[in-house]
Amino acid sequence: MSAQCCAGQLACCCGSAGCSLCCSCCPKIRQSRSTRFMYALYFILVSVLCCVMMSQTVANEMKEHIPFFEDICKGIKAGDTCEKLVGYSAVYRVCFGMACFFFIFCLLTYNINNSKSCRAYIHNGFWFFKLLLLGAMCSGAFFIPDQETFLNAWRYVGATGAFLFIGIQLFLLVDFAHKWNKNWTAGTAHNKLWYASLALVTLIMYSIAAGGLILMAVFYTQKDGCMENKILLGVNGGLCLLISLVAISPCVQNRQPHSGLLQSGLISCYVTYLTFSALSSKPEEVVLDEHGKNITICVPNLGQDLYRDENLVTGLGTTLLFACILYSCLTSTTRSSSDALQGRYADPELEVARCCFCFSPYGEDTEEQQNLKEGPGVIYDEKRSTVYSYSYFHGVFFLASLYVMMTVTNWFNYESANIETFFSGSWSIFWVKMASCWMCVLLYLWTLVAPLCCPTRQFYV
Repeated sequence: MSAQCCAGQLACCCGSAGCSLCCSCCPKIRQSRSTRFMYALYFILVSVLCCVMMSQTVANEMKEHIPFFEDICKGIKAGDTCEKLVGYSAVYRVCFGMACFFFIFCLLTYNINNSKSCRAYIHNGFWFFKLLLLGAMCSGAFFIPDQETFLNAWRYVGATGAFLFIGIQLFLLVDFAHKWNKNWTAGTAHNKLWYASLALVTLIMYSIAAGGLILMAVFYTQKDGCMENKILLGVNGGLCLLISLVAISPCVQNRQPHSGLLQSGLISCYVTYLTFSALSSKPEEVVLDEHGKNITICVPNLGQDLYRDENLVTGLGTTLLFACILYSCLTSTTRSSSDALQGRYADPELEVARCCFCFSPYGEDTEEQQNLKEGPGVIYDEKRSTVYSYSYFHGVFFLASLYVMMTVTNWFNYESANIETFFSGSWSIFWVKMASCWMCVLLYLWTLVAPLCCPTRQFYV
């Protein structure tokens, strides 16, 4: 019976038609979630393939253990040792196919508001044929003529799309901070305990931010040298102080009464995290000591043993990286996130304070929608209307495909990139993370000063 239920769950993930054939013992799954799960699964499969293509260890193992390896490579015209199927150029081609796949569906599903339309059926089903289409697009990219010109042009497209993906996530983070403060502030009108909650959370976040900057100053700087780390820590710490002062300044408070230290505390925590991540991604600095030996400076000595097992660090780090990307994609493709990017917000007067305010009682998780129509093993939660924007969903995954392409190939240090040295440090990754940190601060500052710069325009933050 347990095997039958597992098979039923898998069928539910593959669409409503397969789910309707399952036994009644299978747990219920919503149609909208099963659809998003399947697209995420496709995304993961291609991303793992990209990691394999960037792995020198996998290439060596295949060469040693696969009989007639060179003959197979010549037979498929991939070079004497399948060099055309590995490295950054292969990842660029595969990600080009995946990006085209999501871009086509972004256009196909544009302006769908009814899940009963023909285009909605294509979005929510035909999984086997879509898998074939994805495979065909990823394979077909290897036959694009004039590969050198294509790769050079696609690199700039990938960098632009990757930065747009980062920008969307930063925008939604700033929007989340404002939404959090607005929701909890609305509760203070009925219960003064919300003031205590706001103060406690704000204190915790500022403690984390200040503690993190102090620890980085201790472990990533030294008395002599490490001037670059000292400057960056000073600049980012100063930016955290700046946004805090601007948030509570009288001129900002007059235009935005909901502005406060909760938002700036959350942004300060994120700036601290990105600073730590950037410093951890910085290439090691090696100097000669007084005895003529090479020593590494400006990095903590605590974690040197953690990097001995290179394969373990690479595997765990890559898994966490793609888990974060996937989480960002799925959380940023909800209806509320899509509305926020388009400047549509709920009426502040209807705000009801909740601890878990991000799960709106009027969103896709309502009991009313759960009971609209149910089948064996599936809940048709989109009978009245779609619970998320199909086109926006595919658009975010299109940008995520470009972000994966640039990240796996070490951004602009692509020629020497491989997955085994992905976490050993790179100037490209370092500066991308620092740029993301400053972009986040600028976005938040703009939400504070925009009403002052444009007094005749209505802002909803």
